[in-house]
Amino acid sequence: MREPVRVLVVDDDPLVRAALAMVLGGAEGLELAGEATDGDEVAGAVERCAPDVVLMDIRMPRTDGLTATEQLLARRDAPEVIVLTTFDADDQVLRALRAGASGFLVKDTPPAAIVEAVRRVAAGEPMLSPTVTRQLIAHVAAAAPAGSGDGRADRARARLAQLSDREQEVALAVGRGLSNAQIGSELFLSVPTVKAHVSRLLVKLDVANRVQVALLVHDAELV
Repeated sequence: MREPVRVLVVDDDPLVRAALAMVLGGAEGLELAGEATDGDEVAGAVERCAPDVVLMDIRMPRTDGLTATEQLLARRDAPEVIVLTTFDADDQVLRALRAGASGFLVKDTPPAAIVEAVRRVAAGEPMLSPTVTRQLIAHVAAAAPAGSGDGRADRARARLAQLSDREQEVALAVGRGLSNAQIGSELFLSVPTVKAHVSRLLVKLDVANRVQVALLVHDAELV
């Protein structure tokens, strides 16, 4: 992780941008790289500011944060994205996570937690635990009409079937919200070995992070 970690704030509310600028400006090792007021400004802002992490609002008037996130993460060498929302469970947040966002924060998150989230994501660590992800998925799934899965479970199982038996065990453990140390203890593996398995999972499943592994396991209805 390079320092300072450069952060781009994307939000149409000037008060939110000002508050986040104060939080980031006062944190050691972080730097406010720039600001954008709508999703349609993200591409240009990333080119100018070269951020490591983008704090992305979901609801904006012209181009929403979901669209901006999907466009941004389709780029090569894209920065990490943390989605900002006023709700702790939102189907748009779930879609952003499926697109590859590293996690989400509600806007009333304490400043210290925002700083910690940015640092963790910049270091390549999952900011959103699989346990929290499962809670979010369960909330959205409960609100979804019956039969709305559209074959998602079958597609998820087919993707997981390409893994070795051991890799499937690790994937299921990730989906249950276990840490690397907990997975190692349960499967009698060293932590470095677990990390190696997780790295192979990301490649074989063509996903960006552990959050997406947990989403896939849930889609397969295996947890």
